[in-house]
Amino acid sequence: MTSFHTVGIIGKQRDEPQFGAVLQRLMAHLHRRDVAVLVDACSASQARAAGLDCDQPWALAALGQTCDLIIVVGGDGTLLQAARDLANHAVPLVGINLGRLGFLVDISPCHIEDRLDQILRGEYESDRRALIETRMDGGAEIGCALNDVVLHKWNSMRMIEFETYIDGCFVNAQRSDGLIVATPTGSTAYALSGGGPLIHPGLDALLLVPICPHTLSNRPLVVPGASCIEIRICQFEPEHVRLTCDGQFDLPLAADTPIRITRGDQQVTLLHPPGHDHYGILRAKLGWSGHPQSGQPC
Repeated sequence: MTSFHTVGIIGKQRDEPQFGAVLQRLMAHLHRRDVAVLVDACSASQARAAGLDCDQPWALAALGQTCDLIIVVGGDGTLLQAARDLANHAVPLVGINLGRLGFLVDISPCHIEDRLDQILRGEYESDRRALIETRMDGGAEIGCALNDVVLHKWNSMRMIEFETYIDGCFVNAQRSDGLIVATPTGSTAYALSGGGPLIHPGLDALLLVPICPHTLSNRPLVVPGASCIEIRICQFEPEHVRLTCDGQFDLPLAADTPIRITRGDQQVTLLHPPGHDHYGILRAKLGWSGHPQSGQPC
């Protein structure tokens, strides 16, 4: 008997035919398991194009309120957006990887049926990930992120000048191309490209990574997850500075207004098939070596 009776599907439309084919297999398999299937607008369009019977598309908030489980079909970016959109709902997410790296969406299209059957039977590993939220000078939340919030330059080659404070304590003033504030989940994303460390998702921590700092001694910094990170821009020019969440949308900035980034109250629950191996994923995605002879551990 399944542990989930109503499953929602969220997808990102792609030019490649694989998306429609995967969606067709996914919906057919869920129907065979007597699971009610609800879809978002993108998935509904693809389902109809594939000749599948499909109800009217559901808004994301309605999916979050109605479904026992949400299946995200796409890449990590698709799951990041779904996580933010559904942050106020307790519905767990599972990802089918049609992207490139796939740190968060870890079910291969080749194994959809087997892996989903395990999850539907209640055989899975649950993984809770914290989001971070951004406020302007203590005001209302203006954005949240699962991976990172990035202060970066815009429309100019000049560096940004800003000061960083942690829990009210001055850390440094720097001139750089920006600053990445990342969760452990985001430590495998932009922060990694900027020279930051990999942080296990089970750790309660935040990561600050400067982007091309003028002072080479300015290094990445790992701080407790409950820290309040404050950024004060020294010379604010609206067309020179941007603040971006998860690389997907910009937040409004105002002159003489500190930016405060903290761990949010919201969490997203990711479900993985049995045997989920964080280090194995890192090894596979980042091209680390296994045993010299077999490619596997000793």
